[in-house]
Amino acid sequence: MKVRIDEEICAGFRVCLGILPELFEIHDDGYAVVLSEQVPSEFEDLVRRAVSQCPSNAISISEDVG
Repeated sequence: MKVRIDEEICAGFRVCLGILPELFEIHDDGYAVVLSEQVPSEFEDLVRRAVSQCPSNAISISEDVG
C-alpha cells in the first residue's frame, strides 16, 4: 500500500497526525506530509482510518505496491 497527501487540498487539520504520527508529520508551512510513501503492513488499518477521517479528503491510498 502507498499513501500520499495532495498538498493543494490539505487544510492542515492534523487529524492524520493524531491517528498515525509515525507516518504523518506537519511541515513548517502547517500542512501534512507523508514521511514514507510505502506503508508498513502494521499501519495499513490506521492509514485507512486517516483517509476516511481527513476533513479535506487530501489523503489517498493505492493498493498497487509495484
